[in-house]
Amino acid sequence: MGLTAEKLRSDLDALSQREPRLAAQLARIGYPEARIRPRGYKTLLRTIVGQQVSVAAAASMWGKLEAELGEDFTPACLLKRDFDTLRACGLSRQKQGYARSLCELVEAGELDFHALPEDDEAAIELLTRIKGIGRWSAEIYLLFAEGRPDIWPAGDLAVQEGVKRLLDLPERPAEKATRQLAEEWAPQRGSMAIFTWHFYANPAL
Repeated sequence: MGLTAEKLRSDLDALSQREPRLAAQLARIGYPEARIRPRGYKTLLRTIVGQQVSVAAAASMWGKLEAELGEDFTPACLLKRDFDTLRACGLSRQKQGYARSLCELVEAGELDFHALPEDDEAAIELLTRIKGIGRWSAEIYLLFAEGRPDIWPAGDLAVQEGVKRLLDLPERPAEKATRQLAEEWAPQRGSMAIFTWHFYANPAL
């Protein structure tokens, strides 16, 4: 279960007690909506399909994939398809490699999306064994599909820009600095991350 609207509100209210600038922006733009995704390999597969293409192109590819494999397809279904079949669905050679890496790990029992390590770093390390899944993608999965409360995707440019604006910094902080700046927001950094995206999408008029 992802971070619910109630959880976001509770976390952000608590954080705003320690961060007056957050309180001011909450009053200006309100609370972010919950962003919850299904738990399981399909959510990461959709991430792979959507890499470096438009939202519309990703939706088109996913629709073709479901038409070919069936809406309730399993990792084994994808692994049985040959290169040309998946290519016809829009998947490049690179994306097919990433998709097969994901499905092979699930099929081999090396990756169980319903029993990921409780430790966030251990879960990130396991997810990044999938070809094409870096730290950012793993963090996004854990935040939206599992609702892990302290995930902080410091490498996300919108998070960095949101932190810059929120803290009134002279320039956008790099990943390391963004990670350090957020330490005082633990253990509720996940809700703060979702707020920074909300804040980034609502610039001052």
